[in-house]
Amino acid sequence: MTGRSQLDLFGADTQAELFDETAAPVYYEGDPDRVRARLHRILSEARAANVLPWDPARARLYRRIVPQMSLWLPEDEGEQLRLEFETEMKRLQSAA
Repeated sequence: MTGRSQLDLFGADTQAELFDETAAPVYYEGDPDRVRARLHRILSEARAANVLPWDPARARLYRRIVPQMSLWLPEDEGEQLRLEFETEMKRLQSAA
């Protein structure tokens, strides 16, 4: 006998949206210096590589978070870093 307050272990998953892999991650880093350093580190890895230096999951993650991270920087700087990152990604994908 189960009471109404007991969870249904085999019922529908009411929190499935928490694990939705298609949802874009939200980046909450607020320190522009740390954001800038991380973006430059990611960009340096891409520039130094002849082929995509990350596994597919990491590359997808970077494609999602680089634009979000760049929003913490001054608009022109963020836009420039997004452009440079996309340019490198296109170069690396064409090399594959």
